[in-house]
Amino acid sequence: MSGKRSPARRPTMKDIARHAGVSQSAVSFALNGRPGVSEDTRDRVRQVAEELGWRPSTAARALSGEGAATVGFVLARPADKLGVDSFFLQLVSGIQEVLAERHLGLLFQVVEDVADECAVYRRWWAEHRVDGVLVVDPRTDDPRPDLLDELGLPAVVIGGAPDERHPGLSTVWADDAGAMASVVDGLYALGHRRIVHIAGLPGLAHTERRIRTLRAEAGRRGLAEVRSVTTDYSDAEGAAVTRRVLEGAAPPTALIYDNDVMAVAGAVAAAELGFSVPADVSVVSWEDSALCRMVKPWLSALSRDSVEFGRTAAQELTALLDGGSARAVRVPVPTLIERGSTGVARDA
Repeated sequence: MSGKRSPARRPTMKDIARHAGVSQSAVSFALNGRPGVSEDTRDRVRQVAEELGWRPSTAARALSGEGAATVGFVLARPADKLGVDSFFLQLVSGIQEVLAERHLGLLFQVVEDVADECAVYRRWWAEHRVDGVLVVDPRTDDPRPDLLDELGLPAVVIGGAPDERHPGLSTVWADDAGAMASVVDGLYALGHRRIVHIAGLPGLAHTERRIRTLRAEAGRRGLAEVRSVTTDYSDAEGAAVTRRVLEGAAPPTALIYDNDVMAVAGAVAAAELGFSVPADVSVVSWEDSALCRMVKPWLSALSRDSVEFGRTAAQELTALLDGGSARAVRVPVPTLIERGSTGVARDA
């Protein structure tokens, strides 16, 4: 592809030797803790190595030119919120299936934010630790694609937009806009005019796409009482926002939740307030899972094959590692499965 930048070059022992004014053998002795150099030289070499961003290669395969045989996956989410997220568990299952067939390992790390994630990529690249990475949770203002492009590290962005292309990065994307439109269509047909979307994390590209689509669908139908409220995806915030909107002056007749955990917590919170589901308020979960079938009534939900999503992403990354070109691949639009939690609006 035109305009592709040359990957950044990793600093070597030769670079350190030149900057420190010593021989390469002295650098090797200093960095490997071997005798043969003075403490002053050892300290100077280590300081220069740190300034240049040098890291030792941790994979013998990388030293032999065969690659690290490992794929990286960093998740910038609060660790205490991941245990109940079925989507990522299924996504990783699909990823692992493909990597196992190719005898590739998966290096997984949880960090606090995108800045930490970028730091991990730089460290992995410097240490020859991974051959490529899988990137999740694209942001609206995301520094990661440019960084990975600069490093020349093959990557697949999971959940990105097809028009946000980078030369060395593939994208596996889902039609969030089409999925949200199908949910609004279904609720509108049932007479719902006051709809609240209890969304996930603000700043995530798919969160913003869903919010924009809901706003556009509401505008197209002349619905003034439709809005989105962002959360941290947790059951606690899902329940808290549910209570807040249902206790308002004109409570919504339908609630759309961005994951199954919040949907279940919201349905329970609604019942505790005396609202009957679906007689008083309909509930739709963006993700379908066993959780949606563990409450009464069972929750209507958008169903997609998250395991296959992971397989597709891993297949696209292995294609890049094999020398293939970057491309955008679309997965099927999630299908709305209507169950007992959605019904005719009470004021239809």
